[in-house]
Amino acid sequence: MREIVLDTETTGFDPENGDRIIEIGCLEVFNHVPTGKTYWQYINPERDVPEEAVAVHGITTEFLKDKPVFGEIVGAFLDFIGDSSMVIHNAEFDVKFLNAELKMLGFPQFKLKNAIDTLKIARKKFPGSPANLDALCRRFKIDNTAREFHGALLDAELLAEVYLELNGGRQHGLAIEVVPQETLTESCSVPKSEKKFRAPRTFEVSKEEKMAHAEMVEHIDNAIWKTTINQ
Repeated sequence: MREIVLDTETTGFDPENGDRIIEIGCLEVFNHVPTGKTYWQYINPERDVPEEAVAVHGITTEFLKDKPVFGEIVGAFLDFIGDSSMVIHNAEFDVKFLNAELKMLGFPQFKLKNAIDTLKIARKKFPGSPANLDALCRRFKIDNTAREFHGALLDAELLAEVYLELNGGRQHGLAIEVVPQETLTESCSVPKSEKKFRAPRTFEVSKEEKMAHAEMVEHIDNAIWKTTINQ
């Protein structure tokens, strides 16, 4: 089952107010385990990055000036996503920004219902507890000491580990070992044992037992013993 763990960094909180995506980080997972394949891209938002946003992710307007605009990377981004589900922490936020960018370029938009929201999963699994990415890393003992600033790819990598834990973690000892047929035959063979001859034993029936049995048979309809006797 292929899924894409995704995170973005933006210039603010609302694309309807002109905020744009400035970084996308994606990580491929198969059956909830990272494969090592990633997509990572800084994007020129064609506007300034407010200081309050820089304080969160450390990405400045100057740094982004020579980076490609979204229209230049959209093809590679969509190719990496393919038809896989996206795993996102607070999916509504990221999908809203992605769809704003796609809409401006005339591309089909993502459906929020198809995204897997780990924030909702965590809140349902641990009601009343903090469910942000840092809190979940602490809960699952995931090392996030490199997270001085928010970064799309780093956050996607941490989220992939959190997602794995939310789904039960790694299962050890469940692999099926392939055993050679000759080994299987040898291990399953039952050693032959020599049977000792035992002479058949006979038991004498007393006269009293014979009479008691005959009397019992007389009171049974269609008794098998009567049939046997008649034959």
